[in-house]
Amino acid sequence: MSHFRHLLFTLGITFLFAHSSSGQNWQSLITPDLKGWEKLGGKAEYRVENGVIIGTTRENTPNTFLTTQKHYGNFILEFEVWLHPDINSGVQIRSNSLKSYSNGRVHGYQVELDPSPRAFSGGIYDEARRAWIYPLSRNEKGRKAFRNGVWNKIRVEAIGDNIRTWINGIQCANLTDDLTASGFIGLQVHSVGNGDADKEIKWRDIRILTDNPEAYRLTADPEVPELSYLINRLSEQEQRKGWRLLWDGKTSEGWRGAKLDGFPQEGWQMKDGTLTVLATDGGESTGPGDIVTIDQFSDFELELEFKITKGANSGIKYFVDPALNKGSGSAIGCEFQILDDRNHPDAKMGVNGNRTVGSLYDLITADNLSVPGRGKQFKGVGAWNHARIVSKNGKVEHWLNNEKVVEYDRFSQVFRALVAYSKYKDWENFGQWPEGHILLQDHGNTVHYRSIKIREF
Repeated sequence: MSHFRHLLFTLGITFLFAHSSSGQNWQSLITPDLKGWEKLGGKAEYRVENGVIIGTTRENTPNTFLTTQKHYGNFILEFEVWLHPDINSGVQIRSNSLKSYSNGRVHGYQVELDPSPRAFSGGIYDEARRAWIYPLSRNEKGRKAFRNGVWNKIRVEAIGDNIRTWINGIQCANLTDDLTASGFIGLQVHSVGNGDADKEIKWRDIRILTDNPEAYRLTADPEVPELSYLINRLSEQEQRKGWRLLWDGKTSEGWRGAKLDGFPQEGWQMKDGTLTVLATDGGESTGPGDIVTIDQFSDFELELEFKITKGANSGIKYFVDPALNKGSGSAIGCEFQILDDRNHPDAKMGVNGNRTVGSLYDLITADNLSVPGRGKQFKGVGAWNHARIVSKNGKVEHWLNNEKVVEYDRFSQVFRALVAYSKYKDWENFGQWPEGHILLQDHGNTVHYRSIKIREF
């Protein structure tokens, strides 16, 4: 290459690099007098010192938020944060305060800042709506990203239906959700009790990129799972990874009655994207009966959302053989229990709570295995809850709202011993069949289902 051509090539690369850098039109959100921000919620104080926004906790006041007056849809947000190790905090994105919603209460996506041993920093909490939607129980590597007592660098990419977070260069969350497309950014000072007043949270170098943020997305870490809350739809990433809908959101295609050749003529309702078993007499399969998939499954990952009414009982069964029980009662299979633990008597039956929500019914009690001591994260009656069942090479897991609550080996001696002392003892090789149907149970109470999806290994 001639000296002249080499010079042109070098100048061209320099120009392209400069053009690319200048194309990242970052805007600082910190102003000396907090112009462009307003305080919502509680009465904690905020001030600016040397370009650093400092929030100070105050006793006996609700969560306080310093929010941008401007709303943002698609963007990349970066900032650094220093957090007192005793104080939980977070940064709201695509959030709102509307008179029509809880009298103006701040609500929306929150990028969690969590210095506690739970270590959910970088996860996504849905403030004043659905609670945790991306807990870091699904990303152990992300739980190690935040460092107490030092400045931490946070990056948030909110583009279309996808929200991703990084802390100190480690990806923490990969959420797909279409509930809210835009809103303000807010710096949270959490409510505190006695003894935790006058503790500080500091933010610096807060900047946002709204001009063509798609062009500057980071490459996602393939080990960080996508959690999708699209209703009865698969994301592009889910489709690439082999997921398929088990219920199309409209029809009975792919399902039949557990003891019928076709789908029940009444008692199961499909309306507004929700599959509902309607209440009858509270008995086990005494109304329209259970429904099962036409297909059978062996190694799989199943996810769905369920919503119960007060006092309700139902279940998600797997490795089901409908031919085993032609008489009264439900079809036979392993069961992820769905129950109102507070109001249904079944919660106090069985052994040590092994008939409560999330449990392997009548065999293994659900407990929070992701964050020991935290307790199950059931979101309550009338709220949508997320169930996940993973079966691979005999190892089975139950997850409730993306926190693991049960794990077992269905071919182990321990499992066989549990079955021998349960209501399933009379069914030979219970739970060890090579494959079976997926079942949704009729137990005489109104229970709703949606976003039922599966992939096979």
